Amino acid sequence: MRLVAKLGPQGWWPAKTRLEVILGAILTQNTTWRNAARAIVRLFEAGKLHLRGLRELEESQLQSLIRPAGFFGQKARAIRGFVAWLDQTHGGSLRRMFATPPLDLRRALLELRGLGPETVDAILLYAGGQPFFVADAYTRRILARHGMLADDAPYAEAQHYIHRHLRRDAKVYNEFHALLVEVGKGYCRRGQPHCEGCPLQEFLGPRRPLGRSAARSTDPQPA
Repeated sequence: MRLVAKLGPQGWWPAKTRLEVILGAILTQNTTWRNAARAIVRLFEAGKLHLRGLRELEESQLQSLIRPAGFFGQKARAIRGFVAWLDQTHGGSLRRMFATPPLDLRRALLELRGLGPETVDAILLYAGGQPFFVADAYTRRILARHGMLADDAPYAEAQHYIHRHLRRDAKVYNEFHALLVEVGKGYCRRGQPHCEGCPLQEFLGPRRPLGRSAARSTDPQPA
């Protein structure tokens, strides 16, 4: 695979436990992974990087610990809401949670405050090993610039596109998503892209017009 040859295997997600993955998926919303990692380290140093420790924390204490991740009020509420739901629905067991049929679990997680599709799919893929591709902003930008989607294609369309065109396998999705993130950070940047040297440069055709109709004209059922 061209991306692996150029960038090497990524080995995501950088966490030791399922809970760390879940917390990382919540904490990295609207910030960098570096900031999210700083918040996780603070939880670890405070001896609260486990479900019991999170239950013991007052919301104000949790906010203080995760402050480096930004939006700490919203994220503290999301974490506390998830833990409360896990306790009420699955007896506080992540093993039981991930034994739930994947589509049912995805629907349930999406009902929790503060957990959007990207966060939920990151939890399912990286903590649960379930084949839900994380169609984040990097993915959507790269697909759009390569003429596979419209520039304004939403999350669900991008995810469906990947699910239709890539083998439904959690390990494949894991590695492909991580590689696209590296391409997005290093080459396919939000402002001016740096196409020279990009491992996907030779696959870059002429840009199509902006808009959703352009995407539908080349793929009858876009993501």
